[in-house]
Amino acid sequence: MPDILMPKPMQPLVERELSEKFTVHQPFKSEDPEGMIASVKDDIVGIAAGGVDVDDAYLDQFPNLKIIANFGVGYDSIDANACEKRGVIVTNTPDVLTEDVADIAMALLLSTTRELSAAERWLRAGNWEAKGSFPLTRGSLRGRIMGIVGLGRIGKAIAHRAEAFGLTICYHGRSKQDGVAYPYYPSVMALAEACDTLMLVAPGGEETKHMVGESVFEALGPEGIVINIGRGTVIDEAALIKALQDGTILGAGLDVFEEEPHVPEALRKLENTVLLPHVGSASQFTRNAMAQLVVDNLVGWFEKGHPVTPVAETPFPAK
Repeated sequence: MPDILMPKPMQPLVERELSEKFTVHQPFKSEDPEGMIASVKDDIVGIAAGGVDVDDAYLDQFPNLKIIANFGVGYDSIDANACEKRGVIVTNTPDVLTEDVADIAMALLLSTTRELSAAERWLRAGNWEAKGSFPLTRGSLRGRIMGIVGLGRIGKAIAHRAEAFGLTICYHGRSKQDGVAYPYYPSVMALAEACDTLMLVAPGGEETKHMVGESVFEALGPEGIVINIGRGTVIDEAALIKALQDGTILGAGLDVFEEEPHVPEALRKLENTVLLPHVGSASQFTRNAMAQLVVDNLVGWFEKGHPVTPVAETPFPAK
């Protein structure tokens, strides 16, 4: 059976189903993980990857590697271009997490705009009885214009939900999309100037790092709301904290952060934020669907010569 490396723990479904068709090596269960990897490195032809940084140095360890099946739709932790040069295919898990992530995006928007987390803290602290009603919130969804950065599968699912709430939609991406009626803006800055609610669904990586910073917050203005369910590196976190502290924008709802799981204390102390520990796809239903797609990609590659969901950088068939 082909040898598969599972560097870190994954859903039980992955281990169970892969073990039926592959020899699965799990260094995290060994007292000497590095030694275990060294002992099987020449045999490894596939990697079931979750939370693993893959660069040239990592790839050098496995001369016979054919495929990396990533657990997650985002794969910025994997150097897909380096994989392409070596003939190593990379897969991800799109579609199956779209709806859950879009739901969380809207939950963050509602919670941030209407200050629901602060209202709950007020109630739990006994303030409703002791001090009276929670103060009226400045924010409301009425009349808001949502600018979506990254109108892919998840971005479109968010837009569909947002339209049902009566929001006006516009977007920015690498290029204007055919068949999309929403107004397109050629830059994040232009989008921010045209909206008051910025929904970030962009992938991570150097291309998008800190694309949302001080000037974008100023363009959003004092009623501005920022929601990020993409990647934490898209936002300049220090600039965001300052913008929230001095009232440059109204609030922010975040499910992702620059250096997870670290969240700056200054950000945690701010009352005009809603902060979640990267739970966008964290339902058993969705995580099991993602796990199954990891399995299906590896099985598809070795049994049929092609995976289910290869990423754009590595679309080639098995050799």
